[in-house]
Amino acid sequence: MAQIAGDIVIARPVEEVFDFVADQRHEPRFNRHMRSSELVTPEPIGGGSRFRAEMSMLGRPVDLTVEFTEFERPRRLGSRSWSRPRGGRGRSMLTEGELTFEQVREGTRMCWAWRVETAGLMRVVSPVAVWIGRRQERRIWSALKRLLEEAA
Repeated sequence: MAQIAGDIVIARPVEEVFDFVADQRHEPRFNRHMRSSELVTPEPIGGGSRFRAEMSMLGRPVDLTVEFTEFERPRRLGSRSWSRPRGGRGRSMLTEGELTFEQVREGTRMCWAWRVETAGLMRVVSPVAVWIGRRQERRIWSALKRLLEEAA
C-alpha cells in the first residue's frame, strides 16, 4: 500500500474551499483527467454520499466511484474511491484517506493524505503509478487553487 500526502494554501475562506471540494461534481473544472462526475445518492451532500465519475488514465476511460466516509464541515472530508478500466472486471485501484481544511492567515490550508492499494495489472506498475499520483495530486490541487482564487 502506497501513501500520497501533501498540502496547499488557498487564499479563500475555509467554508468556501470545503463546500467546493465536497461537491465532486466540480472536479472536472480543475482536474483535467476527470471527464465527468455525478452525485448518485440524494442531496444534501454529506457522510455516505456517493459520486460516479469517469476519468482518463493514459488516454483510456476509467470508471470511478467515490464515497464520503467522514464529513465534518468545514474541517474534514474522508473518502474511499475505487476505480477500474472501462469494461474491466473487479477493481484496479482503491484509494482511502482524507482531506483536512484549516483556516490560516493566508486563507485555507488543505492537506491530503491517501492510502493507495492496487490490484491486477496495476499492481505491476504500482511504483510508477504512485510517483505519477503524487505529481498529479499536486497538479490537481494547484489547479483548484487557481480556479478559486481567480474567481474571487
